[in-house]
Amino acid sequence: MVSEEFGAVDRRPLAMVLAANLVSIAGNCLTYLGVPWFVLQSTGSATKVGIVAFCSLLPVVLAALVTGPVIDRIGRRRVGVVSDLASGATVAAIPLLQFAGVLRLWMLCVLMALTGLLRSPGETARGVLLPTLAERARVSLTRAAGWYDGAARCAALTGSALGGVLIAGLGAENVLLVDAATFAVSAPLFAFGVRGLPQARARRRAGPPSLRAYRRDLAEGYRFVAATPLLLGLCLMTLVTRGLDQGWSAVLLPVHAREELDGAVDLGLLNAAFGICALTGALVYGAAGSRFRRWPVFTIAFLVGGLPRFVVAAFTHTFAPLALTMAVEGLAFGVLSPVMATVTYETVPEELRSRVLSATAASVQLVTPLGGLAAGALVDSAGPAFALLAVGGTYLLATLCPVVLPAWRQMDPTGSPGRSTEGSVPRG
Repeated sequence: MVSEEFGAVDRRPLAMVLAANLVSIAGNCLTYLGVPWFVLQSTGSATKVGIVAFCSLLPVVLAALVTGPVIDRIGRRRVGVVSDLASGATVAAIPLLQFAGVLRLWMLCVLMALTGLLRSPGETARGVLLPTLAERARVSLTRAAGWYDGAARCAALTGSALGGVLIAGLGAENVLLVDAATFAVSAPLFAFGVRGLPQARARRRAGPPSLRAYRRDLAEGYRFVAATPLLLGLCLMTLVTRGLDQGWSAVLLPVHAREELDGAVDLGLLNAAFGICALTGALVYGAAGSRFRRWPVFTIAFLVGGLPRFVVAAFTHTFAPLALTMAVEGLAFGVLSPVMATVTYETVPEELRSRVLSATAASVQLVTPLGGLAAGALVDSAGPAFALLAVGGTYLLATLCPVVLPAWRQMDPTGSPGRSTEGSVPRG
């Protein structure tokens, strides 16, 4: 049943937030392709690519660790807008310094660190509003989660498809300027989309802001995660796989594309194939996911999406087998985020979402900065093939967790093992 406070159906806020997310993430994909390629071209060192990736992601974790209460105090709308505008400025500084002939590796690391630090709160601020936007639009949470992830996948597809071509035609530096421009588009889209939404405003707390109140609010989010076995399991498993995925995308795949395939163009096409199929998987799950139990869908998808790409890349040196493998994995991975998002939103009360989602984001990304760093060092010391098989084997072990641990079966609503909460709204 839809809350009466929203009155008539209003899908404009949901549509505008989805559009803002699409534009912002498409720009991020250009940077994720452009920066590793720029470092590889400039230095030829996989280890340095890993160092830059580490510097990019560590601040994302640090920001997520501490910003949950800040988002509530300042307001989700304000945080989202400021985050996008500031991130655009730091990204634009990279090519401008390169054009001036003064950019050094340490400067690139600092600027990428600032970008990650500024980007994380904005992503959380947009994400925590999804249940409210779905309720206002009278769209089921399962479907809205599928659309939200579909928009992100569509952005990844667009950014990846354009990224390889733009890098080859314009150079990595100019591609970063395009990314900076996308932030200038996403910020006003989000601002107008959530204008007047009570849940997007700053939350008034009893008493003035204080360090003690901040620590209390911050701890409340982490306590909720620790006391909820399913959320804790999701965090721990995703912590491992995110780190391994970062090693793949930031180091292993770019190195494989440069040494065995046709360079940046094939890199962009591979990511585009993955993105098209992941988008398809997300949209199909959003439309039909309520008909299936979540636990088996989630478990099978993670097993299909984990190990195969590493094995295929290690033993083949042509484009087609890896492209086909990444396409199949894209379909599998497309359902994962909507499942996890739906479970999380149903589990967490609205008043705790900023803090809990910040806590979960920090938890799952704790190892992510080390993923590229470790993969780069492994490639340089043991070779690409060994690195691919070692990372892929670890990924397989992680994806077996939902099979052996009973807490994962709580993904399906109690008493309704074959249905999700289609047509319902989250509690809180």
